[in-house]
Amino acid sequence: MTTPETSRFVRIRVELVVEIDDDEALTGAALQRLAEDADLPEAERARSERAVTEDTAEALAHLVDPFDLVGTVPGVELQQASWSSEQIDYDPDSPEWDLHEDDGDENDPEDDEVRVG
Repeated sequence: MTTPETSRFVRIRVELVVEIDDDEALTGAALQRLAEDADLPEAERARSERAVTEDTAEALAHLVDPFDLVGTVPGVELQQASWSSEQIDYDPDSPEWDLHEDDGDENDPEDDEVRVG
């Protein structure tokens, strides 16, 4: 429902933790994506190739595209996206990984958590 007081813009916050179980496959896919990008200047391609070869988090960042999340959703046009990746120590049982730590209302249906695995 859109009223004059309601913004047409929605921010979606997503935090994912993934496990890399095949560094070579990930790096190879990132290098392939770079090789197929005809619009990428050679200097940028060389820098990106070094980065994805040295850091699997960088390789993953080259393969993840926020547009893929909403590109086929009817009535939605992506206005801005930003993402990053980093290697972390992960303990799913640690309270520091509670995804609802910033929530003011634990019963808010818009903040439903989905755990995979």
